[in-house]
Amino acid sequence: MRLYALLMALDCACILASFAIAGGVRFGSVFVDGWAGVTASVTALFLLSAVSTGAYSLDVLRHPSRGVARAVGSVLLAFAMLFLLFFFLKVDQRLSRIMTGTSLLLATGAVTIVRQLVGDALRRRHHGQFTTEILLSDRSGIRERDGFLVVDAATERLTPTPSDAAAQIHFAEMLQGADRVVVACPADTAPQWSQMLKCTGIQGEVLSSDFDHLAPLGVSKVDGHTTLVVSSGPLNARQRLAKRALDLAISLPLLLFIAPVLLGIALAIKLESRGPVLFKQPRVGQGNTMFNILKFRSMRNERTDIHGNRSASRDDDRVTRVGRILRRTSLDELPQLLNVVLGSMSIVGPRPHALGSLAGDRLFWHVDERYWQRHAIKPGITGLAQVRGFRGATHTREHLTSRLQADLEYLSGWSIWRDISILVRTLRVVVHSEAY
Repeated sequence: MRLYALLMALDCACILASFAIAGGVRFGSVFVDGWAGVTASVTALFLLSAVSTGAYSLDVLRHPSRGVARAVGSVLLAFAMLFLLFFFLKVDQRLSRIMTGTSLLLATGAVTIVRQLVGDALRRRHHGQFTTEILLSDRSGIRERDGFLVVDAATERLTPTPSDAAAQIHFAEMLQGADRVVVACPADTAPQWSQMLKCTGIQGEVLSSDFDHLAPLGVSKVDGHTTLVVSSGPLNARQRLAKRALDLAISLPLLLFIAPVLLGIALAIKLESRGPVLFKQPRVGQGNTMFNILKFRSMRNERTDIHGNRSASRDDDRVTRVGRILRRTSLDELPQLLNVVLGSMSIVGPRPHALGSLAGDRLFWHVDERYWQRHAIKPGITGLAQVRGFRGATHTREHLTSRLQADLEYLSGWSIWRDISILVRTLRVVVHSEAY
């Protein structure tokens, strides 16, 4: 992302410099009256076109000539769109043909030269490697591969056991910061590794043969060998950026607006019972990593269940009077806005669970091995399962599978408009009969 930002800044600098130089050539001044708006318009149109055509992408970093072509195309399109806008909007400003033409030629030339030089320099500096790629060797005998960080499963005590929470968390911690993971393994462990990879939220591949039953997403190559892609992150970089922008646009203003309410709730909790105002509980987050979820404490401090082994019931004697009101109205969830701001949660996503959560008398991942796949995206304050009414305690297997199906459906069909729709629908179910 830093390299994308660098290329974007250089492109904009080239366009701004071209107008400044053209102004000096035509009018003898780099600051020409009335041209600031034109310059800003061309720059904005260029960025809109460049982002849409992939002028800032891994493909461009790896192949600078492609970046030159896309950036130059965006420059030409930006000037063409400028002329069309001036014509259709009937803007009463005479464009100097000499200055406009000079700006276009200078911008095209500058972008071409700068993109090629900087692209080549970045490629040399990073040796063509702009992502972190791990090759996990499970009894494969592979020790080295160019461009890959080779990890031996036995040495790192990594085992393909999807039903083991400790193994899932250890695997997730091992892959922190990775963009691609390739597992080289015997055929008998490939299904288990496939399940582990599907829960990571990053591109995962299995290096082996005869894996049609794994339902691969595609194929790739490693050192001349064919790999099957069995997992990928549900959101690409642009989608993650849009989702994060929506999270911050909602959470930051909302925290400021409801600050008096938060203070009032905190005071009520303190007056009724001893203990901290906030309750912190380890939950499973994105990529099966752990984080501390924040809630207003609704139970007596000495009887809180940090591991979530016991779900709250309708007449739960652990819940305080203030806590019962908070849980009934979902106000106990408000501190999770801080989790959103800090980046461990999203406004919309699968609800995070504690490791000790039970469906009846069985742990969630023992009921359905697909459970870990729901963590391929950030957990949310609300989600598709919640607006469909799947809330409250999970007393039976059906209670869990209904929620899990909704979570997996959300992952497979994400869009920013769906998040907004879920937020609107959430307002209708803030107070519900299953909250206690």
